[in-house]
Amino acid sequence: MRQSPLVVVANRLPVDDGVALDGACEWRRSPGGLVGALHPILKKTPAVWVGWAGGSGPAPAVPDIDGVRMHAVPLSDEDMRDHYEGFANATLWPLYHDAVEQPVYHRRWWEAYQRVNQRFAEAAAEAAEPGAVVWVQDYHLQLVPGLLRALRPDLRIGFFLHVPFPPPELFMQLPRRAELLLGMLGADLVGFQRAQAAHNFAQLASKVLKLPATDRRIAVDDRVVRIGAFPVSIDMAEMEALSRRPDVVQRARRLRGDLGDPQHVILSIDRMDYTKGIEQRLKAYSELIANGHIKVRDTVMVQVAVPSRERVEQYQVLRERVEREVGRINGEFGRVGEPAIHYLTQPFDRTELAALYRIADIMAVTPLRDGMNLVAKEYVAARVDNGGALLLSEFAGAAAEFTQAYLVNPHDLEGLKLTLMHALQATPADVSDRMRSMRDHLRTYDIRAWARAYLTSLDQTGALADRLAPAS
Repeated sequence: MRQSPLVVVANRLPVDDGVALDGACEWRRSPGGLVGALHPILKKTPAVWVGWAGGSGPAPAVPDIDGVRMHAVPLSDEDMRDHYEGFANATLWPLYHDAVEQPVYHRRWWEAYQRVNQRFAEAAAEAAEPGAVVWVQDYHLQLVPGLLRALRPDLRIGFFLHVPFPPPELFMQLPRRAELLLGMLGADLVGFQRAQAAHNFAQLASKVLKLPATDRRIAVDDRVVRIGAFPVSIDMAEMEALSRRPDVVQRARRLRGDLGDPQHVILSIDRMDYTKGIEQRLKAYSELIANGHIKVRDTVMVQVAVPSRERVEQYQVLRERVEREVGRINGEFGRVGEPAIHYLTQPFDRTELAALYRIADIMAVTPLRDGMNLVAKEYVAARVDNGGALLLSEFAGAAAEFTQAYLVNPHDLEGLKLTLMHALQATPADVSDRMRSMRDHLRTYDIRAWARAYLTSLDQTGALADRLAPAS
């Protein structure tokens, strides 16, 4: 295959599972997430994306998208079960999210994780031209930087962790903790969402590996690995333009009418995941209805919960619990034609998301732990009217930037209820002042600022960063 000066390595290719009859592919854009972050910047330089295309068996040939070449990595059913569903999402994911669910450890999962990471490293080595920049993404591929450095020491290697990185007392539970740390330290630059995560990583490098470490640098043999916080963001200009489109404005008007034109619309958009605080949010809302603080005919809640990792038992159980609770609330408090909660599990395209953001008087983003949460940033970008209140968990990475949001501890049910009522009863001036301040911040720290900050630090010549994220 042709080689590239920029190689992005991620668990998934950013494409739909199906390819159109004419062979065309489109970017797979889910609410927030990795693809939403990287899509706007990858069209600005020759690049290749290395990842799994979905499905098992030999790697399919995937067409280029917007000039970005797709290099598919094959995974077997066993790989998907033991690497993706097992070590990545039943061991690392819960541990990195404060052990909200108990992490599970199996030796065969670790063996699969090593095997798949080696395969990704080899694919990246093949795709990268001499001296290229390789940007490895997220917890699925923590061994890739070290494996890739052994294969291609000429490369500039970056690693970015999109999820939280846990404190030492949690990470120390991992049976293969040293190997994971050494894998990440194969990079020239290890990036995190928050400074606390970089601090946790430095502490562990010192404690587990006995390496000289500060919160900015870690000495590894004859190299210095730099670490730091680079909060990921979104393409604010793209979401603003989408939100202003006449068809989106019209769609928003129809959506509000379909909901009965209520006084208040509360919106939540999540992946179906136990870290998102969906159950706590539903319980708080139902108690507010039960005690009369919220009237169903005046206030409508829309909960979008897109299914995720459906073969993992914990997620199957969660979906059953959520759907049972939604059914209970609608059965107890709803009326014919007036459900208490509009519950949707299908994914939405960008146009529909923008329309939903426009009608949401309250955007409830209340995860128990989240690396960033780009849905919160998309909502702020879409509110071109400076309206709408963002109810935001203190434990989302976005809370460090959106200090003007209505911040809440989602573990505190009474506090969640009080803060939701505060947002519902806030004056238009208070809501507008908060939203305007958050929009000003996001306009400065958008996706291009994130790309420039990270890639300038990684590619010290500056040439790649200039092509990817030119000054506005």
